[in-house]
Amino acid sequence: MKILRTIHADDLEDIATGGAILGTGGGGDPYVGKLMAQQAIRKHGPVKLVDVAELPDDALVVPVCMMGAPTVMTEKLPQGDELMNAFRQLEQLLGRKIDAVLCGEAGGVNSTTPFVVAAASGLPLVDGDGMGRAYPELQMVTFTLHGVSATPMVLCDDKGNSLVLDTVSNAWTERLARAATVEMGGSALLAFYSMSGAVAKKAVVRGTLSLCAELGRALRDTRHAHGDPVDAIVGMLGAKVIFHGRAKDIDRRTVGGFARGTARFDGVDEWKGHSFKLDFQNEFLMAERDGKILVTTPDLITLLEAESGNPVTADALRYGLRLKALAFPSNPQWLTPEGIALVGPRYFGYDVDYTPFAA
Repeated sequence: MKILRTIHADDLEDIATGGAILGTGGGGDPYVGKLMAQQAIRKHGPVKLVDVAELPDDALVVPVCMMGAPTVMTEKLPQGDELMNAFRQLEQLLGRKIDAVLCGEAGGVNSTTPFVVAAASGLPLVDGDGMGRAYPELQMVTFTLHGVSATPMVLCDDKGNSLVLDTVSNAWTERLARAATVEMGGSALLAFYSMSGAVAKKAVVRGTLSLCAELGRALRDTRHAHGDPVDAIVGMLGAKVIFHGRAKDIDRRTVGGFARGTARFDGVDEWKGHSFKLDFQNEFLMAERDGKILVTTPDLITLLEAESGNPVTADALRYGLRLKALAFPSNPQWLTPEGIALVGPRYFGYDVDYTPFAA
């Protein structure tokens, strides 16, 4: 199998940063996932990143991820072996060896957690994911759009508990897994959505891990060259800066296994005198400027520190931070009626139809 590139521990710095940019404010703290992945690679060796097109059609591919409220994940760190426990238990349930690991979402902690399993198992990691960003609920993956079942699923926690789910739909998987995650202390590690190589070639959002690495490297190189890091990211993503301001009010609470809330900003410099509002449920879902809706899910909204260009997650938002808000179009797989029904603004309770964002 042709290897796109070999990922070493030092590469995780850029991948974690890029994952936080694509994570649209959610997906958990990239620092936590980076440390877990680096530790695994230093212990077991580097990870082989492969194109999904290289997989045999009959290969067995399994995504892994961390589930829960990002605010909880930063305070309740995994012990380190929960992901492998979930992975191996699912392998036993399926009755055959798994051939490749896949990333559930390209955001925050979950852009790096698959490296833990790939390193420990010695299996290749597919360069792609199931979202092209991060979303708050388990059924919100392109795998669902291609008829892949989330179950059988194995959830593990930091106490040694494990749970197997077999559900009638991916929406029911989310409901039951979310309830279990709350009981497990607000976060859990899981393996799910097993699929063949043939299905993965259709369902995976391709190239997202490479993009994460390129975004992180561009940010680092631009800062080193004393350029504008925000402009560098804007250019790479075909994004648009939709606001520049300071955080003035953050209403954030953990409800039902999610970090929900609203953040408000006052404009500075070219946006002085203007206001900006973000609604989030783990991820940034809707942006308003001066009371007018600019962007909604599934298009991407991300916050970068105005000077450094570092991504800021919803749980890291603090009063007074000077930030630039970027928006850019979603992966085309989400722009079907089925995709909009699954992750569009009305699903989250916003009384507005989705209008594609034009960068």
